[in-house]
Amino acid sequence: MTKTVLMDVQDNIALLTLNRPEKLNALNYATNDRLLERLDDIEDDDRVRAVILTGAGDRAFSAGGDIPEFSESVKQGPEAAVKAFVRRGQAMTGRLEAFGKPVIAAVNGIAFGGGCEITEAVHLAVASDRALFAKPEINIGIPPTFGGTQRLPRLAGRKRALELLLTGDSFSPDRAMELGLVNRVVPHAELMPAAFELAGRILRHSPLAASRIITAVTRGLNTTIGEGLQIESEQFARMVPTEDIREGLDAWINRRNPVYTGR
Repeated sequence: MTKTVLMDVQDNIALLTLNRPEKLNALNYATNDRLLERLDDIEDDDRVRAVILTGAGDRAFSAGGDIPEFSESVKQGPEAAVKAFVRRGQAMTGRLEAFGKPVIAAVNGIAFGGGCEITEAVHLAVASDRALFAKPEINIGIPPTFGGTQRLPRLAGRKRALELLLTGDSFSPDRAMELGLVNRVVPHAELMPAAFELAGRILRHSPLAASRIITAVTRGLNTTIGEGLQIESEQFARMVPTEDIREGLDAWINRRNPVYTGR
């Protein structure tokens, strides 16, 4: 059976590739589950300090959920559809959003539905100038189900998000950058080098500090400022006993480049 999510580790970076190019990398249940398994493996692998997620082939990052598959779940009624489709997809995007190592989407083509929701959930994203985004769920009579009704308004603002959610219209990578979905748009041939370059700039720093920053931002984003500041304080306190903070301070005081061990 074709592996639905490929993984290759190089230079402390795990490259994950959604691998159903003949289906525009649609997220069937097996792909969703395999992606979660890959993330579990990466979490426990000290070699890996950052993740890049992309799609196989030249056409799509991911066209979204596998409609024929989840339509069968819909036929079984609300409880079955929510359990098989919605909870599975929300668990996947939630895992990406809260993952303790930086996750960068390299959006190489179509990012519709669930593919767009992955882009919304990950920490950073670089898009090819050939990428195309859409929130087309309304076209088949459903709202987004992998977090799109919640994350997109937080990224883009309520009115701009609702225009995309209620029309289903596609939008360009430049528009995606304006809305805060991606950090950068590059020529297609430069996509993967740009994603790896971005990961490399993160890898210069303490992996523990990177994880604490991700946690503080993810947990604090939807709280009050007071609660968020408490979360920030807690994440700082977790760094105080580590070797990395001592190394960072010593390197700065002695004007040398730090060497972090992640301990």
